[in-house]
Amino acid sequence: MMSQAGPFFDKSTLTYVLSHLKFTYPTIFQGWQTFVGSVFLQIAWKLGRVEMSSNVLWSAKVSWIPGALLFVGNIYAGSRALSKLPIPFFLLLQNTSEVIVAMLMKITRKEKLSLTKFLSALMIFLAAVILPLSDPQFDPGGYFWATIHFVCVGGYKVFQKLSKSYSLR
Repeated sequence: MMSQAGPFFDKSTLTYVLSHLKFTYPTIFQGWQTFVGSVFLQIAWKLGRVEMSSNVLWSAKVSWIPGALLFVGNIYAGSRALSKLPIPFFLLLQNTSEVIVAMLMKITRKEKLSLTKFLSALMIFLAAVILPLSDPQFDPGGYFWATIHFVCVGGYKVFQKLSKSYSLR
């Protein structure tokens, strides 16, 4: 039976949707949502309900392809990881993306990390490394997809910060 958890999903709800209902292809659902949203946006634009600039440079659109791929990787890997890991474990690993952001910004922009930010990133990283050792229901597949997820999330955040010059507005 599905649990009633209010606006938040707990592990049993997620397990019910992904396992009992055999909804193991969340990417298809996400693709369908994107398609329907795009169609409604185009209809609203044609009816004059939404203003959209149609003179966006082609080079700006092409420059966002890596960002789009990182975003899709984030969604897909996150869905796969959530289907295999308890939500608190997933959320801890999700925070590890901030370590990726700090590390990549240090490398690409030579930013200096404050002692507080460095210690915080170190603690998050150590917690993520120790987490699989304390997981009684260890599933290597879940941790594999979580790793891909937080690398994509961190990469996407860095991509957004580095590509401020190309706006799609």
